[in-house]
Amino acid sequence: MPKRNSSISLRMLIAASLGPAALPAIDAVAQDYTTWRSYAGGAHSSQYSALDQINKSNVHRLEVAWKFPVGERSVLFNPIVVDGVMYVLARDNEIVALDAATGRELWAHPHDGPVTARGINYWESEDGKDKRLIYLNAGFVTALDATTGKTIESFGNGGRVDLRDALAADGRDISNVRPLMTNNPGRIFENLYIISLPAQGAGYQSTPGDVHAYDVVTGKLVWVFHSIPHPGEFGYDTWPEDAWRTAGGVHNWSEMTVDEKNGIVFVPFGSARYDFFGGDRAGDNLFANSLVALDARTGKRIWHQQLVHHDLWDYDLPQAPKLLTIRRDGKEIDVVAQASKQGYLFVFERLTGEPIWPIEERPVPKSDIPGEHASPTQPFPVKPPPFAVMSFTEDDINPFLPENEQQVLRERLRHSRNEGVFTPPSFEGSIGMPGHNGGANWGGSAVDPINGELYIVSKNLPVMLRAELTTDEPSARVIVGGVVTPEQAEAARKAAEAAAAEGAVRYAVPYDFMLSPSTGLTAIAPPWAHLTAYDLNTGEIKWRVVHGTVPELGENTGAHFPRGGPLVTAGGLVFVATASDRMFRAYDRDTGEVVWSYELPSGSEGIPATYEIDGKQYIALPVAASGLFPPRLPQASQRPEERAYLVFTLAEE
Repeated sequence: MPKRNSSISLRMLIAASLGPAALPAIDAVAQDYTTWRSYAGGAHSSQYSALDQINKSNVHRLEVAWKFPVGERSVLFNPIVVDGVMYVLARDNEIVALDAATGRELWAHPHDGPVTARGINYWESEDGKDKRLIYLNAGFVTALDATTGKTIESFGNGGRVDLRDALAADGRDISNVRPLMTNNPGRIFENLYIISLPAQGAGYQSTPGDVHAYDVVTGKLVWVFHSIPHPGEFGYDTWPEDAWRTAGGVHNWSEMTVDEKNGIVFVPFGSARYDFFGGDRAGDNLFANSLVALDARTGKRIWHQQLVHHDLWDYDLPQAPKLLTIRRDGKEIDVVAQASKQGYLFVFERLTGEPIWPIEERPVPKSDIPGEHASPTQPFPVKPPPFAVMSFTEDDINPFLPENEQQVLRERLRHSRNEGVFTPPSFEGSIGMPGHNGGANWGGSAVDPINGELYIVSKNLPVMLRAELTTDEPSARVIVGGVVTPEQAEAARKAAEAAAAEGAVRYAVPYDFMLSPSTGLTAIAPPWAHLTAYDLNTGEIKWRVVHGTVPELGENTGAHFPRGGPLVTAGGLVFVATASDRMFRAYDRDTGEVVWSYELPSGSEGIPATYEIDGKQYIALPVAASGLFPPRLPQASQRPEERAYLVFTLAEE
């Protein structure tokens, strides 16, 4: 028979290690992680569950309990479950309520325009009578009745609030600003919905990513944090004078995290615009590429740590900060851990922002682009060790590519700048590894907040950044680049110097993901993805394994550009899905060994969810993705008709 109290095993395990006196406190903490009422498991973003009915001894009995089709669309959405009801995004931008035990549809709410693709928020009043879903639809904060699926007309203006209104009230010209839409779900804290504005536009002209907090009942704006500081605000002097009027970016496009106990919202900010050249934004550019701790009730800055100065690489902070408790020298320390695209993991004391391990400012390669203001140093954590592959040389060229393509890559590597993760863009082209779409990404890490462990999916995708003079507004675009000779690069540099002598200059920096024109495979040799386990009590790696594969190429290649996030459980398992091989795997948390796998009908990206109903544990995930860079191989295929949410549970013995 299924267990009804699935936290018992967790309590017994922790009590054995800490002693009986710790039981009441541990039990209370564990209970915080037995529901899935918000994206990534809760405002804490842990992607962890204390449920342990599904464990290493019985995971082989997992089977599909039910599925719900989503139509032709690609879905990354993390389902949430409240009082036996699952809320999903499906079909043509509909929020759908399902019976979480059977998959039976209860109601559906259609929308005009996109809905936040990764997840939504649930809120209810203290008396439980007012239950709401809060999310973005086409750039408007939107409120639905969670029981009926109907729009709550009393919220904002007929049930929604335009994110642009606060920008206009703050003195920003919004006459040419389209609705501000982001796939970041935002977070609920008490009666506030907290969201960062998206940066509209990838070029020099862009909106700022200010953080807003709205009253979930009225829709009224409660506070604003300026991600590009205004006069008199901390960090204003790290930009040119009055930059806030025209500068853009510095947006939390990925995810954010709330420490509900301490009333702190942790915001990992993105890059300042333009991503790859900063001649018009001299300075370190706070709060770009910074982890910022804000008072969740007022929006006031508590502390910050900038993890990339004057970003030239689009090294924005790509995923939610993770909250956990570690033990050092016999003491418990509440920390927040932030992963980066570079492959670094930064760990800070949660209330003060003090690094747990030293962070060193080290010299980095200089920019030779006229008009640039590159930072002479960048932050490097001495511990924990990196989780990503951080170099790409001729010895690392993908052997699965045709020989003529391999030869072109050899020539490009010989003539490019290739001096580590902070090699600045250049006229000859600069290699970035793991690149601005490599390393960590949204949803890609999970923690055991009680035992101080972190698990992260990483991917390897080298990129080349090559600068060119422009008078137009550059946009992010992928190029298939040839070889730039030293003579051509020197000629471009002299032309830029001449232009700079006559006044300010601008550059476009097209980026090339270095994908094979014939196969779609990345230029670097496999493995292309890893799953790494950290013990943050010691700051060491527990284990690191190749994650996934491309079946047509054999074992141990790693998944090609994975975007599936992990789910960690007290049952001793790490669940992660992939798109390139359409597999759902369970890893042993102690060893990294795959102890269960299931071939999915389609690719999967996003985060699994787990929940319990009537003593039975379920695991749900979206199975409706084709992969961002799928390899073009003869046998590689997806089955759009099978796109669905799949929900697993244990088969009866």
